[in-house]
Amino acid sequence: MQFSKRLDLFGSEVFATLNARRRALEAEGREVFDLSVGTPDFRPPQHVVDALVRSAQDPDSWKYSLHDKPELTRAVCDYYRDRFGVAGIEPDMVMSCRGTQEGMGHVCAALADPGDLALIPDPCYPVFQAGTLLAGAEPWYYPLTAEHDFLPHVADIPDEVADRAKYMVVSLPANPVGSVGTPEVYREVIDFARAHDIVVIHDNAYSDIVFDGPAGGCFLQYEGALDVGVEFLSLSKSFNVTGARLSFLVGRPDVVAAARKLRSQVDFGMFFPEQDAAIAALRGPRDQVEEQRLLYQQRRDALCDGLEAIGWERPNAHGTMFVWARLPHGRGDSVAFTLELMERSGVIVCPGASFGPAGEGYVRFALVMPPERIRRTVGAIASSGL
Repeated sequence: MQFSKRLDLFGSEVFATLNARRRALEAEGREVFDLSVGTPDFRPPQHVVDALVRSAQDPDSWKYSLHDKPELTRAVCDYYRDRFGVAGIEPDMVMSCRGTQEGMGHVCAALADPGDLALIPDPCYPVFQAGTLLAGAEPWYYPLTAEHDFLPHVADIPDEVADRAKYMVVSLPANPVGSVGTPEVYREVIDFARAHDIVVIHDNAYSDIVFDGPAGGCFLQYEGALDVGVEFLSLSKSFNVTGARLSFLVGRPDVVAAARKLRSQVDFGMFFPEQDAAIAALRGPRDQVEEQRLLYQQRRDALCDGLEAIGWERPNAHGTMFVWARLPHGRGDSVAFTLELMERSGVIVCPGASFGPAGEGYVRFALVMPPERIRRTVGAIASSGL
C-alpha cells in the first residue's frame, strides 16, 4: 500500500513520543513531573457543565448541527463588545470550529493555493506550519527572537517575500515563547498587511492569561484589523474546556465565508450541546477566569524563580500557560536535553526544536501543576545535575 506523500510532510509527533516514555517511567515506579502538554488542570465552570448537560438531555440536540445557532453567533458578537470593547462584529463574521487546530486547517486551505507563500512565526504552535503545508503553501518563517522580545518584527521581512505572501499567522500571547502583544506591534502588523495585501490570521487563545500588566486584549480591537484579518477566539484555556474544542473564527466576512464554505464539505458543524456550553461560557460570569489568571501567575513565579535560583537564565514568561526557557550551561540540542532530563529527573518538558528551527536551544514548560509541586519539580531538576 502506497500512502499519500502528504504524510511525508510531518515527522513523528513529539507529544506521543514523550507520553509513551512517561508511561514507561511510571510503570517502573518512577515519580514523574509532566509539564509537557498544555492541558489545564483546573475545572470548567459549573454553569458551563450544567448548560451542556441540559442540552444533551434534549433529543433534538442529537440531530445534525448544520449551522451555528443564532444565539451562539450573537453571544460571540456580544462577547467581543463586552470583553474587548470591539463594536461592529456581526453574526456573518463568526464561524464556530472544533478548536483552532481544525479551524487553522480550513482557513489556510481556503486562502492559499499550492505554491503560495505564507508567513509563519518561528517558534510557533506546530499547527500553523501543518495547516500551511496541508494547503500546499510554502511557509516562510519570520523569527521571534529575544532581541525583539519574542514579538513579530515586520521590518525584517523582505518586500519581495511580503509581496508573494497570501497570509501571515500571528499569535499573541504567544505559545510557546510567552510574549504578549503591544499596540505598537499590532499596528505595525496591520500597516504591513495592508501595504502588501496580506490576510492576517491571529490566534487569540491566551488573552485571559497575561501577567505583569494590563488585561489581555485582541487583534480585532485595533483600527484597520477587520480590513485585513481574522482571529481565532478559543474558549479552551480560559474556561478549561480543551476536550470540547470550542473555538471561533471571527473577523473579515469574506475570509470567514470562504472558510465556512470549505468546512461545510467535511463537517456537519459543532454538536448542539457544545454550542450551548459555549453560549454559557460567553454569557456567564468571568470571576473564575480572573482567579485562574492569578493562580497561573503564582505558578509562573514559582517556576521562573526556581529555575533562576538553580542557575538557569530567567525565562521569558509574560503570558500564556507556558514558560519558554533557554537551556542551561550553553546546551544546544533541545531534544537530547529533554530526553536526558526525563531519564535523570522524571521531569518532562517539550523540546524547543519541535516548535520550529528558532526553537532550538530552548524548552517549554506547561504550568499545569500547583506552585508547591512546581517547586518539587525544580528540586528534581536541581538534583539531576542538569
